[in-house]
Amino acid sequence: MSLDRLMTAIAAKQNPTVAGLDPKLDYVPGFIKRKAFDKYGETLKGAAKAILEYNKGLIDALCGIVPAVKPQAAYYEMYGWQGMKTLYKTQEYAREKGMYVITDGKRNDIGATMEAYATAHLGKVKVGSEEFEPFIADALTVNGYLGTDGIKPLLKVCNDYDKGIFVLAKTSNPSSGELQDKCINRVPVYEQLAKMSTIWGKELPGKYGYCGVGIVAGATYPEQIAELRKKFPKLFFLIPGYGAQGASAKDIAAAFDKNGLGGIVNSSRGIMCAYKKENCDETDYAGAAYREAIRMRDEIMGFVGEIKLPKKRAPKKKAE
Repeated sequence: MSLDRLMTAIAAKQNPTVAGLDPKLDYVPGFIKRKAFDKYGETLKGAAKAILEYNKGLIDALCGIVPAVKPQAAYYEMYGWQGMKTLYKTQEYAREKGMYVITDGKRNDIGATMEAYATAHLGKVKVGSEEFEPFIADALTVNGYLGTDGIKPLLKVCNDYDKGIFVLAKTSNPSSGELQDKCINRVPVYEQLAKMSTIWGKELPGKYGYCGVGIVAGATYPEQIAELRKKFPKLFFLIPGYGAQGASAKDIAAAFDKNGLGGIVNSSRGIMCAYKKENCDETDYAGAAYREAIRMRDEIMGFVGEIKLPKKRAPKKKAE
């Protein structure tokens, strides 16, 4: 099961963090942009090439200590097809470096359309007699607003190709409560989504006690994180909101179980733009990202403790 591989990597590196690769062109150091623009002009292709070089430098610096990357698709889509090629190349490079890849796409639809999204981001597409992997991700963030019709097509692809998904539950943004905190039969929507994710996750059992359907649970809402962990012990959390959005390691401590497993904490701007915060030479942007990743790891591990993989369980799939 895909998230088992993520947990194995987290334990090996003793680091439950993921580096978000959300590259606005403003984040890219000037020397990289100048090089790309000199060769390709101030064009979409020039922007995409600059971002790819920037991402590769970050991946080179982080791959030895950070188990995963999370590119947000929108930051690549805004540079057109050239940007989408950079998304693929970024995923490919991270995978070559042994990193787990989570595409933050928040996709959702039903039927054949959702099957197409699932195929694009997690599966393979057949062209004549050949098969191709359109994008290279190990997991995808998805929106459960359309219910089971929007999730079921993903489960088949996840089973066929050993992939995982993270369903939006309690997101980190300030207005999330406008909808997610509303109650259905006295149960908040975010809790309903977590409950449904547990049901969907029975199709993707794991060997460490967690299923292959995780949820997004924002670090900016520590009480809800604690509540969700207590009620849903088999759900693995993708935790945004740390660092630039204001949450601390203490805020997410309750997400982790007695073995130090249970979640992976995202930082995007905090790592990508660490060189700006340090005010160091921009040519040392990757070094600054490495130093921030170490600081983040050490702070979080101070609350999590040693990460240990429990004895493997033989996964039991739901009876047909």
